[in-house]
Amino acid sequence: MMDGYRLFRKDRQGKRGGGVALHIKENLECIEVNYGDCECSIECIWVKIRGVVCKQDLTVGIYYRPPNHDDKADEAIFISWDTKTQLLGVLLAAASNFLISVSLNIQKCAHLRLACQTEPKPYYMSKLWWCGITLLGLGEAGNFTAYGFAPIALVAPLGCVSVIGSAFISVLFLKKTLRAADILGGTLTVTGTYLLVTFAPNVSQELTARRVQNYLVSWPFLVYLILEIIIFCLLLYFYKRKAVKHIVVLLMMVALLASLTVIAVKAVASMITLSAKGKMQLTYPVFYIMIVLMATSCAFQVKFLNQATHLYKVTAVVPINFVFFTTSAIISGVVFYREFQSAALLNVFMFLFGCLLSFLGVFVIARNKKEEHLQILFIDYGHIPGQKLTGKIQPDSHSSCYGTLNNEDDSVKSQS
Repeated sequence: MMDGYRLFRKDRQGKRGGGVALHIKENLECIEVNYGDCECSIECIWVKIRGVVCKQDLTVGIYYRPPNHDDKADEAIFISWDTKTQLLGVLLAAASNFLISVSLNIQKCAHLRLACQTEPKPYYMSKLWWCGITLLGLGEAGNFTAYGFAPIALVAPLGCVSVIGSAFISVLFLKKTLRAADILGGTLTVTGTYLLVTFAPNVSQELTARRVQNYLVSWPFLVYLILEIIIFCLLLYFYKRKAVKHIVVLLMMVALLASLTVIAVKAVASMITLSAKGKMQLTYPVFYIMIVLMATSCAFQVKFLNQATHLYKVTAVVPINFVFFTTSAIISGVVFYREFQSAALLNVFMFLFGCLLSFLGVFVIARNKKEEHLQILFIDYGHIPGQKLTGKIQPDSHSSCYGTLNNEDDSVKSQS
């Protein structure tokens, strides 16, 4: 023991003598930290020194590597460093998706309030609606940041948190009825989320701009990109030329674009994170290439997703889109970032089982869920005796006359 210093030590287990020790001056505020569950054979100790005013905290440590140690011991210590960072990404993604669910319910509440007013105002004049939009932006920004700390295969499936959150928030604040399907679906989704977080891959490499460049020209990604372009062109041909607008066709195009989006998002977020830590990555052209790819793929993705929600019920679009998006994101992470390259077979199986439970949970929550529509008065021709027309005459709020019929028959133009 040295005078004026504080001793941190970790003795060797099962043997006499040996271990690691670290002395820190007593005038420095410090605390011992543990980065993950290191193997017992790894002799290391880490201490965080609190920074003074305008200074960041400093983490110092000692790691003893015997001459006969193999590369697995080095890999274990690297993974232990990244466990805390990956946990931060998980918490950030979960909190962001929950924030998104809150924002959507706030926006829905704003629309319902406006619909109940005698003189409805535009939704963009509502402070409550803008509050929801602000929370939505914060949630999406948090999701973007999470990709810089955790693998794609871990962040993408956590989108189920927004589905669960929206279901239960609507029960608490919008006074909806809690169904047995909500409880069952929530249980399945929470169980699946726990499994996929527990058995997700540990990626210990820093995602620098040079590494992204190498990934872009790697053979696995080039083959994957060619196959994706071929499939997307075939789907687009059936969508445009053959007018095939099936929900699977639309959402598969969304998923193919989403795989490129998440690749670009993770690259941009990781390079920004490294630059904030002092390792400048923003001067490389690949950073701006990824920004363009992210913006372009996201714009077309929103276009096809809006088309799907216009043609089909939201209760059908949400679960199918979640499954397709998550699957494509995991595949892109495996191919481009090689996230499961060193994962054990059991970990891969349990991770996929967790994803399956999350998928089932989302489907159960969305299944048979009734969509709510604003109550607008109309005259239904189908309820008038002797009339075969089934169109509806919508009232015109600017005059005392009714508008045109929602029917392809042009013989009847108006009704007064």
